[in-house]
Amino acid sequence: MRFLRRLSIRARITLGSLLVGAVVLSGVAIVLHVQIERATLETDRSLASGDAAPFVSDLRHNPDEPPDRPAEDVLVGIRSASGDWVVDSLPRDVRAVLPASVPDDDVTLRLHTGHRVVTVVGVPVTNDAGSFVVWAAHDGRAGQETVARVDRSLVAGTVLALLAFAATAWLLSTIALRPVGRMRRTAERLSAGNGGGHLPVGASDDELAALARTLNTFIDRQRENTERERRMVSDASHELRTPLAALTARLELAHRSSGDAVALERELRAAEGDAARLVALANTLLELSRLDEAERVPSTSAAALVTELMGSIDRARAITHVGARDIDFAVDLTAPEEHYGLEPAAFARVVDNLVANAIAAGEDGGVVRVTLEQSADGRLDLCVVDDGPGVPDDFIPRAFDRFTRADSARRAVLGGSGLGLALVRGIAEHAGGTADLRNAASSGAVATVSVPAR
Repeated sequence: MRFLRRLSIRARITLGSLLVGAVVLSGVAIVLHVQIERATLETDRSLASGDAAPFVSDLRHNPDEPPDRPAEDVLVGIRSASGDWVVDSLPRDVRAVLPASVPDDDVTLRLHTGHRVVTVVGVPVTNDAGSFVVWAAHDGRAGQETVARVDRSLVAGTVLALLAFAATAWLLSTIALRPVGRMRRTAERLSAGNGGGHLPVGASDDELAALARTLNTFIDRQRENTERERRMVSDASHELRTPLAALTARLELAHRSSGDAVALERELRAAEGDAARLVALANTLLELSRLDEAERVPSTSAAALVTELMGSIDRARAITHVGARDIDFAVDLTAPEEHYGLEPAAFARVVDNLVANAIAAGEDGGVVRVTLEQSADGRLDLCVVDDGPGVPDDFIPRAFDRFTRADSARRAVLGGSGLGLALVRGIAEHAGGTADLRNAASSGAVATVSVPAR
């Protein structure tokens, strides 16, 4: 088996075809050999029976007359039950191996003497004079020579056919595997970074073409992932540079204000805010990467998600630096026991982000409205509506992209990094749902997350 593993596919196909061909052709050759050998035996038996027929007829119809003497080339012997030879033109070596008794029925013998092969037919005859057996022999050397010639032809034909099998299998496998070679060379060029493009797809709509199309889809997906990761690293670097620079500046100012306790505390508090922003950004990036890698889909009841919703509302109301805003919420569940592909903490993050964006968009004295309801088909719909001016129309198509923001006003209050809506969409899609953002008919923006029941 190790030897076969080291062989190429082309060599294994050729070797397999050769073995199958050898088995089939050998079987055919054996069958032909047996059939021809039987045919020669039947021919010799028929000739020997023809030589014996006149003597059998003479014994049966003229028992009182001695049988005629055989012709010179006819090998016939007539022996009585007592063992006496009435007629004998058989060769001595043949006569020596014949049975001594009279058989009960016609017999055919294939005798191998020292230097010949003969077919002998024995016909028992009983008349008024007693019991006799007529032995007629026919030299089988001609038939044996015919069989030998046929065997040699079969061997030569089998060898030539096997060579043709091997050559055909090698040629066909080479032609069939040629697209694989092209794909391998293209893949080596792509892996070395020597160009773009795709693996070549053959003109035939066969398994190799389907494999090439599947691999090209995989390559496109990998390129998209690589480009997305590159953009994410670039955007993350850009986002991290600003708070890091601010934090460094705050610490330098804190050093200069070492003699002024009030100024020192002010700079340290500002530095703590910058550090908190960095921690929040890092945590959001970590959650997004976990969503990309997660395979297991959780299961949480609608009642448990309501508990998380109320906790998020309480946290939003406790924020002290967002101004005087009211947060109304309404829950309408028809099947609290229904389960959804959301972890409670992930759902809380969705609510936190959407409510925080709504708070940042409005003005003091405004109202943020949050509703959670189940549709007739069991879908869970979360809707957050603010009373702000809405978002620019050109921003809506890319609102859920990473590191995108509508304007500086929305981040001025809570210091957003442009990852909140991306996290919302990632959590919703991981649960099999959707996330949507649109402007309301009157004013404000409407953010909706819809998740199907499991």
